[in-house]
Amino acid sequence: MEVRKLVGEERFAAYLTAVYCFHSRVEDVEERHERNVNATIEDWGAFDDNNTLMARIINNKFDFYVDGTAVKSGGIGAVATLPEYRNRGAIRAIFKDLLPEAYANGEVISALYPFKHEFYRKFGYETVIGWSRYSLTPELLCRYRFDGEVTKWKPGDPVDEFMTVYNAFAPQYNMAHARTEEQMAEHLKVEKEYIDRKFSYVLKQGDEPIAYVIFKDIKNDPAAILKVEECAWTCRDGFRAVLGFLARFEADYGTIEMRLPAGIDLLRVVVTPNAYAIKETVFPNFMVRVINAKKLLETIRKPADCDFTIRITDEMIPENNRTYRALSDRVELLGERLPLGDGTFDGAAEQASDADKADIDLNVRALGQLAIGGLNLDEAMLRTDVTVNAKEEMLRRVFIPKNIFVGEQF
Repeated sequence: MEVRKLVGEERFAAYLTAVYCFHSRVEDVEERHERNVNATIEDWGAFDDNNTLMARIINNKFDFYVDGTAVKSGGIGAVATLPEYRNRGAIRAIFKDLLPEAYANGEVISALYPFKHEFYRKFGYETVIGWSRYSLTPELLCRYRFDGEVTKWKPGDPVDEFMTVYNAFAPQYNMAHARTEEQMAEHLKVEKEYIDRKFSYVLKQGDEPIAYVIFKDIKNDPAAILKVEECAWTCRDGFRAVLGFLARFEADYGTIEMRLPAGIDLLRVVVTPNAYAIKETVFPNFMVRVINAKKLLETIRKPADCDFTIRITDEMIPENNRTYRALSDRVELLGERLPLGDGTFDGAAEQASDADKADIDLNVRALGQLAIGGLNLDEAMLRTDVTVNAKEEMLRRVFIPKNIFVGEQF
């Protein structure tokens, strides 16, 4: 088996592999051929001894926010293996090359949408809740009213007001993407407004944009559904403006469905006659992986008196297998953990420089959850791959729950 990055016609073969595996339909094959052959995405493939493509993975490029700092990241997508080549380790072989190269290229974290959590745990990924969906009837928002200016966006209009809101909103949420104007335009994009039934609005207070709402109209019997694809706000008044704007649709829709960041619990903050009627659904369909443990530990917010040691196990990126000392302003490398070839690690190398146990000993999967804020220390201590040896109080102040918002598809 050979693993390599795809070029030219190999990219189109990979595209057809994904079409087959994801049950897609393609009307214009020639147009797709041209688009894929000339693509510039990072596309990986595994080939058999006859140079036939067995499987592929795309590593999309993002800058995701972590504690207010945008870090270089990868978004794993289009993971597909043709049926005749399954159970032969093709995806593992690709990850074995892809992940160390991501480390070498400066990526800090990687993320994906799994078809099965256990499959991707083998490669160091772990579950994070990226958002919650709330379902409610418009009349439940009757206590909210927005009397400011509402501007409907039309194809060809500038996106600067959406960017103003998003740039104030996104840095507060881990895993939110640091978007460009072109990327925001893709979120607003609509081909045929009254066929696609997709609408976008900016909400203003005076001349200042304080929120936006992007939603789709879903035909449903007996009453249509207003499905909020994304909403964002700059302040408390902006959040209330979103609810007040949605309350206007009582005569138009039977149900409102809206996504909110994980950590912003609508049921705890909404003022409504009947909160029992609001339904919440949590989606565990997102996973993260640490690519560079040192850079991630340097990025996360830490208290001014921070000082603890952490020992990490990573089966696929050997550079992460170390003990680190995390201080408020820096992270120091201590001992290295040497792989023995059977999935275990030799501690002798680190014992010379770090005779005492690390304050916390954990697998890279748990580190990703803790650093992003999708796991608190009490939960982590229930895991079999996390051991707290000392400084529990300090660790509780470092690894705290954080708000998370996943807004990109890949």
